Amino acid sequence: MDERYSSVMDIIYRISMWIAGIALLVMVAVIPVGIFARYVMNSALSWPEPVAILCMVTFTFIGAAVSYRAGSHIAVSMVTDRLSEGSRRLCLILADITMMAISLFILWYGSLLCYELWEQPVAEFPLLTAGENYLPLPIGSAITVLFIIEKLWRGPQYQRPVVMLGSTS
Repeated sequence: MDERYSSVMDIIYRISMWIAGIALLVMVAVIPVGIFARYVMNSALSWPEPVAILCMVTFTFIGAAVSYRAGSHIAVSMVTDRLSEGSRRLCLILADITMMAISLFILWYGSLLCYELWEQPVAEFPLLTAGENYLPLPIGSAITVLFIIEKLWRGPQYQRPVVMLGSTS
């Protein structure tokens, strides 16, 4: 069961990494389009800014989950490096529990935000509602919660090779 959970988390990790990467790529492509239209063509477009904001929110929250699982998030270890092994382990568990609390907070209130704004249109980008624009908050937080559970249950996963479900290694 342990290995199966990590295999599913590997799949979620890869999908999340692709989503965050595509969001970053789209954001980088859309911003110059808006600048070109406004300053060169002298005709401002309404859609580049909301698309870039959606991509930024997606990249931030989905990318944060990816970064957490990869162990590449910002970590100041100056104090914990000077602690005994037991104290260091306790600090890491407390950090993960704090991260879990923050992720659950964002999951809960991000879901409420999406629910409250689900029908509210965005004038500049009518394809999506305001609630749909904020979906990366609860989704990214839910993914982060799954990765925290995996880390607390199975330990850090960033030094383990990522395997796909059904493959043998």
